[in-house]
Amino acid sequence: MVRIIRFDSLLKYVAYTTVALSIGIYAFVQAIWLPDYSLFKVVTISSIVSTFIVTLLMLPSCSRKIWAFIGYINESIYPDLNGTWKGEITLEDGKAIDVRAVVRQTLLSTEIDIHGETMKSVTLDTTPSMEAGQKKLYYVYRADPKNPAWPSYCGSTIFDVRRVQLEGNCQLELSGKYFTDRKTVGRIVLRQLGTNNNHDVSFY
Repeated sequence: MVRIIRFDSLLKYVAYTTVALSIGIYAFVQAIWLPDYSLFKVVTISSIVSTFIVTLLMLPSCSRKIWAFIGYINESIYPDLNGTWKGEITLEDGKAIDVRAVVRQTLLSTEIDIHGETMKSVTLDTTPSMEAGQKKLYYVYRADPKNPAWPSYCGSTIFDVRRVQLEGNCQLELSGKYFTDRKTVGRIVLRQLGTNNNHDVSFY
């Protein structure tokens, strides 16, 4: 299993970018404005540049644009899952339940809120991964039933992340079998409706 975001690689690229930009800024300032600008000022410049780069990477709006650009160049990259989703849960007895979901994803975290007519769930843990070239999303959640007399329960799913063609449109799909601590199993399928993750998808 390969984690999508490897922090050792991310820090390495940030360091390389910081050094390159700092030297470039120093050379520009020295050539245009301050010929006697001390080389030791590179340290000050690099600290400012590194702070700026890390801040940009942590901002969802900026990281999503970078993500989209890289995805445009390389379609095999793990997709941006942010947005609203719709699908169904198939229970052990074959009964299907309509659900809606919202996914909030950054470089550091992924949260999935799934809402049904009788329950809603929140994320406990997620791990995006690549396995033999296949995109996966490990998802652990807690579900809270609408009926207050029913206890909460926990479950887990390994989502397959793929693109499907539906009525001539290409959509992202999350699908997988789920297991709960109530010893129940089933299957869940979600398809992305849009990329805005600020919509209210709750049933109640």
